[in-house]
Amino acid sequence: MIALCVGLALFLGIHLSHALAPQWRAAQIAKRGANGWKLAYTAVSLVGFGLIVWGFSIARLNTVELWPRIPGMNHLAALLTLVAFILVAAFHVPRNHIRAKLKHPMTLGVKTWAFAHLVANNTLADLVLFGSFLLWSIIVFRAARRRNEPAPPAGTALGTALTVVAGTAAWAVMAFWLHGLWLGFRPLG
Repeated sequence: MIALCVGLALFLGIHLSHALAPQWRAAQIAKRGANGWKLAYTAVSLVGFGLIVWGFSIARLNTVELWPRIPGMNHLAALLTLVAFILVAAFHVPRNHIRAKLKHPMTLGVKTWAFAHLVANNTLADLVLFGSFLLWSIIVFRAARRRNEPAPPAGTALGTALTVVAGTAAWAVMAFWLHGLWLGFRPLG
């Protein structure tokens, strides 16, 4: 559980710098330059992510169940994670209606992904991992809504269709293959 917590602190901590410590972040960029900051940000993120995956895999071996599983929640989680992947894709695919309407679809996608995993799982490791990401996404979303940012470009039907296709494809790869590779089980396989 220690590796998981350290990984979460590194990964989510560096990703909170824009929302909670903008002056510190600006000072780091001024000190290191934009590329130096991006390199440090990436290095901390990758180390944190590696520790999260490794730590979660270890924490799952010592299962501490917090509540009984609720039947049918895996199906709900599958649907919610599909929505989450489409929301994340909406951040990356240009000129889609989803981003134009929601403005911060990636953060909403992380929030949906974390919530989906919380309703489907019942262990302490799940609560620590997905609860941390849910809390992070709430903080980041609120901070992003307070910033005075320009509106995203207007969406097009093609951009929206590409968003849905890309999100669905990424979800399928994760659900049917990558999840099993990383964590040892396929939620839909």
